[in-house]
Amino acid sequence: MLKTVLVILLIYTVLLDVSLQDNGGKSHKKTRNITSIGPRSFDGRRMERKIILPQNRAHNDSPSFSTPSLLELELQANGTASYFTGALSTRVIPAAYVVAIIVGVPSNAVVLAALTAKTKAFSAAILYFSLALSDLLFLLTLTLRVFYHFNGNHWVFGEAACKVVTACFYGNVYCSIHTLMCLSVKRYLAIVHPFTYKSLPKHSCAMWSSLTVWAVFFTAMVPEFLIHQSYHLPHLGITTCHDVLPLNDKSYSFLPYYKLSLICLGFFVPFTVTVISHMSIIHQLNKAHNDWMHYIKMSTFVLIVFMVCFMPSNVIHFVHYFKLYTSKEEHFYMYYSVSMCLCGLHSCLDPFLLSLMSRSTESKLYFITFKGKTVSMST
Repeated sequence: MLKTVLVILLIYTVLLDVSLQDNGGKSHKKTRNITSIGPRSFDGRRMERKIILPQNRAHNDSPSFSTPSLLELELQANGTASYFTGALSTRVIPAAYVVAIIVGVPSNAVVLAALTAKTKAFSAAILYFSLALSDLLFLLTLTLRVFYHFNGNHWVFGEAACKVVTACFYGNVYCSIHTLMCLSVKRYLAIVHPFTYKSLPKHSCAMWSSLTVWAVFFTAMVPEFLIHQSYHLPHLGITTCHDVLPLNDKSYSFLPYYKLSLICLGFFVPFTVTVISHMSIIHQLNKAHNDWMHYIKMSTFVLIVFMVCFMPSNVIHFVHYFKLYTSKEEHFYMYYSVSMCLCGLHSCLDPFLLSLMSRSTESKLYFITFKGKTVSMST
């Protein structure tokens, strides 16, 4: 259970780029005594101000309810403002998410429907079901983020919704990573240690592994609800969700350690376990007398998908935070925001990946062990 205990804490990362150029100061906003900040996890302080109606407004137009208050931040770098108003964040990224939603939602829904009746037939179906559910929740979360980006990075759903969307967005990514790790370990035991695997209560192990992943996921989400996630940027006239945070504020002091630990435990640990498992599987099958090319291709494909979809965003994310807190450099953000689109791609590929894996799972495995004994089992 060491693999599942290492389960994620969830990434609620930084989304703001600094490698875009200054758009030139738009005399778009009024003068205010507001401290400056940088994107997402950069330095800054927050202030509270009340939204005051214009004085030239007719008296009978005044609202009868009390005026709400907003937390405001002002951007330090004009390049950050360019990111918020540029085509990358308002067109390219949401367009990629739309493609992921169109392909991924129906395909994952079909997988869930197909697996509902099979969870008692073979234990791997439990983990497949968990993976498809995680992907589906991730894609449904994307719908609000798509609206947010197409709306000029202006969040209109409120602070509570911002916290929930942020937690689900990153939480389901890491839930998928750890579920894939559990599937890899399961297959590693079935092929490399078949006698040990045959003696295990497979349904119970699969069920508890899945429940542990989800339990840790919900626990790891708690920090997302402890901090304020949405801030108004008066210079741009927009309210961001999770994209700009005042890290100099005391309530945010734990974030650097939390985020870096999250990346290590949420990605690098399961990535290492997954790579070792699949390399061992491929090595073992290559030594067998039977033709296991289909199984070898499947293991290789799983590994490639894992690396292509999850590695870029997490490596860039780690480097981004490391640079941010050591030398205050923030230019890695554009690459990070683009690489996050690959996580959406993963949710589209998973149904086809599960189809490939289930074909070999439903049939029995026969192979020669090191001791020359033939073992037959169903995973």
